[in-house]
Amino acid sequence: MKHIEKILWPTDFSDSAQSALGYIESLATKYQAEIHVLHVVEDIAHHEGWYGEFDRNHIDKIMQWEQKTGQKRLDQICSKYLDGCPLYIKHVTVGDPAEEILKLIEAEQVDMVVMTTRGEKGLFPFGSVAEKVVKTASVPVITIPVESVKSDK
Repeated sequence: MKHIEKILWPTDFSDSAQSALGYIESLATKYQAEIHVLHVVEDIAHHEGWYGEFDRNHIDKIMQWEQKTGQKRLDQICSKYLDGCPLYIKHVTVGDPAEEILKLIEAEQVDMVVMTTRGEKGLFPFGSVAEKVVKTASVPVITIPVESVKSDK
């Protein structure tokens, strides 16, 4: 059996993603593993028409702000929830979430991914990002089911 040394936890900062934290902390403690925390900022450059007629400079400023905000939120999560973990490494990237998760698995030689079945924008019990990662990853992926969004009925 392979020893687990590096665990990847992708987060979109949603309550759904946060529900994986107990598993992350438990696994990290049990295996004394590094936790790689990843937040992916969506690249809005290909959505220029949706955001109005901005020049490239304006889009770059928005993306820089998103990355800085993502880094700040990762710092907060790591210090508040992952303080007991032996080592955590924060990553903020820009692009498609599933693709960036898969790239980081290879780049950091991650042994396991722990993620929830859907994130913030998830309307279905099993989201598209989780599906792509589960079907494509070269390492085991543990998916944590999250409760469906409850209606106000």
